[in-house]
Amino acid sequence: MKVGVIGAGAWGTALAIVSARGGADVSLWSYEGSFKEFDGVEMPETTHITSDMKEIGQCEIWLIVTPAAYFRETLRKAKEVYNNQPVIICTKGAESATGDFMSEIMSKELPNAKDFGVLSGPQFAAEVARGVPTGSTLAGTPKAVEAGKKVLNKLYINPSDDVIGAEICGVGKNAVALICGYNSIAANGENERAMIFTRAWNEVMNIGLKCGAKIETFLDLCGIGDLFLSATSATSRNFAGGMAIARGEELVGTVEGVFALAGLIRRAQNMEIPTPVLIEMQKKMKLS
Repeated sequence: MKVGVIGAGAWGTALAIVSARGGADVSLWSYEGSFKEFDGVEMPETTHITSDMKEIGQCEIWLIVTPAAYFRETLRKAKEVYNNQPVIICTKGAESATGDFMSEIMSKELPNAKDFGVLSGPQFAAEVARGVPTGSTLAGTPKAVEAGKKVLNKLYINPSDDVIGAEICGVGKNAVALICGYNSIAANGENERAMIFTRAWNEVMNIGLKCGAKIETFLDLCGIGDLFLSATSATSRNFAGGMAIARGEELVGTVEGVFALAGLIRRAQNMEIPTPVLIEMQKKMKLS
């Protein structure tokens, strides 16, 4: 099977490696023709690095793994070569300016993509690249889910049809992990950290349920699993980003939680859903 992975950061490269190990021929698209290297991990010979989007157009399935801030722009480039392949969205985030989730952006920018899914779960890229057992929720249409399971056969995949639920969990855990990292330094004690964590996740769930998400999705790998991983470990870029903000340090690289927090607040405001904790934490971190 020919797989096109769009985005060669840590997560895109890890998924390209996993797909190749599962038997696929992989074209890994990178804007600059480079990719993330992992110590002790060799890129499989069946993976080809390219900066030519036309090569992705020849693949049988797409995995889109660009940062949320560049998701819309990348889809506009990809639209010219799209040929009705199933699409798996592997980007976790919300557009800060509009509050749109990635599937909503895709429906506007790539309206012909009828078979699509969202991959979300507790997934540190370096561990996935090294072959550490990893599970994910894959929510989408039956065709997209089956295609995704075939390509990502080295991962434990829990299928779902709750696309919006999987997305809100991915967006929410980024924002809450950022908040938890900040509070690991800035909070007055463990009690306060636990209180803010719980109230912030409650606000995320309220947004999700109002958007039509299923409550059980928040208990799945994409929900509590990903939240546990990202909101408790300094290995998480979002948790580490929150710590850096608390220390007054400059953020390095893309910290999705910053954009996710802004996107969630924007979405909640559009739907008239109160999010006092998310707003207060955004102000404390001086991100508003």
